[in-house]
Amino acid sequence: MQMDPLADALSQLKNAERAGKKVCYIKPASKLIGRVLKVFQDYGYIEQFEFIEDGRAGVFKVMLNGNINNCGVIKPRYAVKIKEIEKWEKRYLPAQNFGVLVLTTTRGIISNNKARELNTGGKLLAYVY
Repeated sequence: MQMDPLADALSQLKNAERAGKKVCYIKPASKLIGRVLKVFQDYGYIEQFEFIEDGRAGVFKVMLNGNINNCGVIKPRYAVKIKEIEKWEKRYLPAQNFGVLVLTTTRGIISNNKARELNTGGKLLAYVY
């Protein structure tokens, strides 16, 4: 029984990356996982991903490129104001301008850099570097 599908998906990504795999299959698939993967793809942490229908929840096929050092979910999902993002970057990312925090906002699932551009806060979901 899965308690947190996003945490399971990111641990599968991290383990496949550490094992030197080029492809990782994430199941079950969900819209949340797909949108987080899209943010990872936008910042070059994964090459591409595609949804494969299997008659159940579906599977994501993720092509890895070796850029993920670490990734994971942030629990509990802290509410973050735009002025507090730097504090959370210091806590979860190893250096300035290195890595990405993923937030869920009223404008969708976006990175910390995009949240600054849009001047919006949200809740922390995950990190990657």
